[in-house]
Amino acid sequence: MLYPSIDSLMTKIDSKYSLVSVAAKRARKMQVHAKPLLTDYVSHKNVGKALEEINANELFYRLGEKTDNGA
Repeated sequence: MLYPSIDSLMTKIDSKYSLVSVAAKRARKMQVHAKPLLTDYVSHKNVGKALEEINANELFYRLGEKTDNGA
């Protein structure tokens, strides 16, 4: 069984695409020694750690505002 489960993650972020995008971006930041958001991780890999942060409500995303640029 994988931790955290996809079912629990989908309650945090509404689409699988957004979930993958947020986790991948955080994993890339972790590769360059970003500060950890949790004190203890189950996973040893950065993507797994990012998913754990999402599950713990420490990592989330925000939709940008739409701009009307006249184009």
